[in-house]
Amino acid sequence: MKLKEEDYRFIKNELNEYLNHPEVQKMKGYVAHGRKTLYSHCLSVVITAYKINRQFKLNANEHTLLVGALLHDLYLYDWHDHPLNWNIFKMHGFTHPEAARKNAERIFNVDEDIQNVIKSHMWPLTLRSYPKSKEAAIVCLADKLVATRETLRR
Repeated sequence: MKLKEEDYRFIKNELNEYLNHPEVQKMKGYVAHGRKTLYSHCLSVVITAYKINRQFKLNANEHTLLVGALLHDLYLYDWHDHPLNWNIFKMHGFTHPEAARKNAERIFNVDEDIQNVIKSHMWPLTLRSYPKSKEAAIVCLADKLVATRETLRR
């Protein structure tokens, strides 16, 4: 599905208060997958989630979907610099969704629906934090698709 200019305008309008915020801009300084920054990764997840919702006519709440997708990796640290923790449940893949959720709540006071999108995006790895809405399920899927593409295109 190819997005139209009006789609990009809609997305930008929905995310306007977040995109230029200094804390979101900090994501440009951290690497996500391959050579992609967290910021560009999150924007790719935003676009992919939007396309999934529209193409399959899922009728998700687009504000919740787009904000959750943008902020899903707002953990604001370089996970590559952390020493390997042999306690599997303390590894980055398990811990960063909660760190991102806390940051999004602290910085933007996001509601519970957006918080669930953020904290469940690594499901099924994070078994207890599962998607409780179609918005959360869409972002979870979109993140997997984007992360796989970014990792394979290093």
